Amino acid sequence: MSAGAGKIALSLGLCLCAGQLVSTPAAHAATPAPVVAQVATAKAAAKVKPTVRTSVSTRTLAWGAKVKVTARYLNPTNGKAVTSGYVRLQALRNGKWQNWASGKVNKNGAVALYGQPKVSGSLRMVYLGTSTFAPQVGGRLSVKVVASGAKVLAEAQKHTGALYLFGASGPSRFDCSGFTKYVYKKAAGKNLAHKANSQQSVGRSVSKGAKKAGDLIIFRNGSYGYHAAIYAGNGYMYDSPHTGARVSKRKMISTNYVVRRLV
Repeated sequence: MSAGAGKIALSLGLCLCAGQLVSTPAAHAATPAPVVAQVATAKAAAKVKPTVRTSVSTRTLAWGAKVKVTARYLNPTNGKAVTSGYVRLQALRNGKWQNWASGKVNKNGAVALYGQPKVSGSLRMVYLGTSTFAPQVGGRLSVKVVASGAKVLAEAQKHTGALYLFGASGPSRFDCSGFTKYVYKKAAGKNLAHKANSQQSVGRSVSKGAKKAGDLIIFRNGSYGYHAAIYAGNGYMYDSPHTGARVSKRKMISTNYVVRRLV
């Protein structure tokens, strides 16, 4: 190799080395991004999903009553209570989960929420998660709602203002026994005869002093039942009394009556 060639080769080597020295910082500058991403991923993966135990105060309740749903959350890694975070009580309605109530877990990892279902269906508790714990959806809890006097009364109230019509049994006009017949069918699925005297035999007999809102009242002339109404409480009733009148809440009209309980 000539001296000239050696100089060229040496110069080339120095240039390559210089290039490597120049390019090395750029290569190193590209490495922090994946490291940051890995740290973020590790932190996300570190969230613990708590275990949950849920229960309801009752599986069957009367329409209008409240149900208590309780949940307790534990850290599966050490068995200790999860003492932070919020929980929602949800109900499944028409294929979608609706939020009903919310609350914070206590020092024992527990929370109790209340709902007032009007129909049978499913409830669940949803833990929303924290910076430490991942969200957790509890299992479905089935609740059955049965008819009650409150439901009967609520149905009767819906028809306030409906005009009387002899022989009519709803949905927009009623006579007295047609009104009670319609209300009990809608509210409780009960089938009543369209005659006040015949309605004396439905359900079970209740003393006057024990009557409750939603009970059936049959007013009598002697022992013959001539008028039907639904007891509203405190000496009042809902009825469809006579031609020209409308369904309304008014005072009981006589002391000669019997009380029948259907729900």
